[in-house]
Amino acid sequence: MSKYSCKKTPPPHTCSVSFGVGVRQKRAKSVHPVFLPFSGCPMHCVYCAQDRQTGTSLYPIPALIEEHRKALAALAPCAPGQTRELAFYGGTFTALPDGERRSCLGLLDELRASARITHARCSTRPDALSPGILEELEAHGIDLIELGIQSFDSAALAASRRGYDAEAAVQACRTVQEAGFGLGIQLLPGMPGSSPEVFIKDVEQALALRPSCLRFYPCLVPAGTVLARWLEEGRYRPWSLEDTVAVLGRALALAWEAGVPVIRLSVAPEPAFDAAVLAGPRHPALGALIQAEALLLSAGRAAERLGRPPLALLLPRACQGYMYGERGALKERWAGLGLAPERIFFTEKPQAELLA
Repeated sequence: MSKYSCKKTPPPHTCSVSFGVGVRQKRAKSVHPVFLPFSGCPMHCVYCAQDRQTGTSLYPIPALIEEHRKALAALAPCAPGQTRELAFYGGTFTALPDGERRSCLGLLDELRASARITHARCSTRPDALSPGILEELEAHGIDLIELGIQSFDSAALAASRRGYDAEAAVQACRTVQEAGFGLGIQLLPGMPGSSPEVFIKDVEQALALRPSCLRFYPCLVPAGTVLARWLEEGRYRPWSLEDTVAVLGRALALAWEAGVPVIRLSVAPEPAFDAAVLAGPRHPALGALIQAEALLLSAGRAAERLGRPPLALLLPRACQGYMYGERGALKERWAGLGLAPERIFFTEKPQAELLA
């Protein structure tokens, strides 16, 4: 039997402190992404290489939509209680030419009518919203709008040539929520002009807005971008892997405490993109490393609230695969909290609990 088996009985205790270890968004069980790299974008951001990042070639949207129409026609209609989501990613959806946007929304209408899709979302820029566009999205059944905010810091936004300031970013988030949509906020730790302190403030600002979900995309340097030139000229230095894990671990712990799901902790693997990355915190298990750091920090805060040496820690079983980090790197820090392996128990409960 494993020394971490949930069959072990936790010791008798007189008090406990519970804490969150990752609230998962209640998303569609199946998500069908439609990638629209660069489409509708007023500019190419200094760090952007969406065609390589998504593995999607740049070709006319009508042809792209027809391709997805044929693929989705093979899907069976959703059974009662089943959910399936259509997601328009990449580009700036609300800034697409009218005909192209309506082509995308027409596909959504068809799929909803046939019950092949039950939910839908799109991603866009915070400076590409208008009352008319939002009304159109609502009429066609878009449920959630993800905003590529990147940062709430005006200096960082200016350094990265985003074209809007912090006030516009905050107002865009509120506009989406006031229009009745779920709000997703995408942040870019390590972007030009940012710092660990700025990013933590970005996360605090995002959490204060109570979004439906967050995404963290640590900034990488793809070949052929302005950022690649800045790297070569010494004008930009990416965050190290160690700093990224430490800072995003803090950020993720804050999100867990606030009960806001973080649905992405790194750019998804894509061979063409990975081959093009020149520098930056790229690691095949980056998400797990960040979760491990966040879990340790969350347990430490719980220990402070407990106010006495812990007897045991109860963790959701999902934590078992990542809690010690890469090659057990975090074991000593766990032991420093008074939580040797024999004091850790895995359960089916969604919350963690520290016992004393």
